[in-house]
Amino acid sequence: MTSSPLDGLRELVLASARELEESSGGGPGAGDAITLERPPRPDLGDYSTNAALLLAPRLSAPPREVAERLGAALAGRLGAGLESFEVAGPGFVNLFLADAWLIDALAGALEEGAQPPPCAPSAQPVLIEFVSANPTGPMHVGHARNAAYGDALARLLTALGEEVSREFYVNDAGSQVRKLGESVLALARGEPVPEDGYRGEYVEELVHLAAEVSALGDTGEDAADAVGRAAVAVIVQQMRGSLAAFNVQEFDRWSFESALHEGDPSPVEHTLELLREGGHTFTSEGALWLRTTEFGDDKDRVLVRSNGEHTYFASDIAYHQDRRERGFERQIDVWGADHHGYAARETAAFAALGGDPEKLELLIMQLVHLIAGGERAQMSKRAGEFVTLDELVAEIGVDAARWYLLSRSHDTTLDLDLELARRETNENPVYYVQYAHARVTSVLAKAGRERVERALANAPSLLTVALHPSERALIKQLLALPLELSIAAARRAPHRVAAYVLELAQGFTAFYRDCRVVGAEPAPTESLRIALCVASKRTIACCLELLGVRAPEEM
Repeated sequence: MTSSPLDGLRELVLASARELEESSGGGPGAGDAITLERPPRPDLGDYSTNAALLLAPRLSAPPREVAERLGAALAGRLGAGLESFEVAGPGFVNLFLADAWLIDALAGALEEGAQPPPCAPSAQPVLIEFVSANPTGPMHVGHARNAAYGDALARLLTALGEEVSREFYVNDAGSQVRKLGESVLALARGEPVPEDGYRGEYVEELVHLAAEVSALGDTGEDAADAVGRAAVAVIVQQMRGSLAAFNVQEFDRWSFESALHEGDPSPVEHTLELLREGGHTFTSEGALWLRTTEFGDDKDRVLVRSNGEHTYFASDIAYHQDRRERGFERQIDVWGADHHGYAARETAAFAALGGDPEKLELLIMQLVHLIAGGERAQMSKRAGEFVTLDELVAEIGVDAARWYLLSRSHDTTLDLDLELARRETNENPVYYVQYAHARVTSVLAKAGRERVERALANAPSLLTVALHPSERALIKQLLALPLELSIAAARRAPHRVAAYVLELAQGFTAFYRDCRVVGAEPAPTESLRIALCVASKRTIACCLELLGVRAPEEM
């Protein structure tokens, strides 16, 4: 795959910068720090670079003087592709590109198709663990946000060429499973649910398991454990169905915490032994501790309590080590907001076991608040007062749910307005973007296959067509796709894809309003505009696919 037109333009900026440095006797310069960005307003140019500001200290010259020299060097390289340049502010160089350059860039983009940008992915595969909801109840909207985010991030990294594995970690060990079993048994016997037990309709729907387990002869505490395990199996199966209905691509592996305590030695025991051999553990007050303070944590942490019980931290460490031993040195965990305090200790343990802390990314999701009638819905799994993922999908649909859950950065609290999400108007961004895709599909259908094929075949020869301002704006938005997806991936920010495709849909709507497509005169103008429609459709569909949202042909 060739580089994008903007990559080519940035290379010309870098080459011009090197030329100035060499002419002044300087060595290699600013490199990656040099940017090429779209200014906030068209009157400030098509693209702007900070190169002169970075070069000025190296050349011992005023930034604006360097900017003039840089602009002249760029003009020599771009030739007729550059209409003019201007020096702005302290030394920015604003570039005004000719229509011919933009049309040629569009032709190149059409030839490539709407694909994520070329990249140099890591030689190591990456594992993304996400959702990992406790199997003691249905997934709620908080889990839905984790699911949408993790799935979109995996789609994005995969599209960029990374080798991605998806994993769901089932916390099926510990007292919570027995408490779920006790809750089910209590309802089956007509008794009150224990104070620290689980409540809600979903627990009542599990009552039949009590009779099935009793038939196996389990009694007392063993019965609670057995019913709990049976309930977990049912709930996990329900989770699989809910995630599939939410358009979450299939997980490569479902890992169970209980498996970490099985075998001789078990993965937990194996990991604790590695830590002992490394001299990273010590015993105090009958408990086994990990010296996480040696690796940046604020205090040391307990691995095995004085009663011999492993902490959840011990299981978590073993899980990360197990993944490393399966070949995943690069790991991304998508965690809920309640895990905020765990990052330092997990990173410390990862380092103690020989892992590179830079390769363990712990992404903390923030809360989701559903807004209905101006009020927030409350959620509590044990009290049964929560909105499930299935209920959210039934209320506003998969597309709206995924869009809104992905529309804000994962590390900010999200208010999801159910009334707005249901609205089929331009106020609703997901409807607006999908409608733009349906509209461009309709335009291309009206043009017919023959006209579309002719437009795509003639795209490289359209260099004499004068562009309308709305056409120029749309072309620049289309050319920004590779850069936007690269940034979204690097920053682990799928919400940037949503913001980009919304802006693109707005650009297409302005173009459609201002420029006749089918029947436009002269013929090259019609072909150019049809080509723009094809590029717009491909790009909108590409972005919606990365978000896990449909790109409908009609609405």
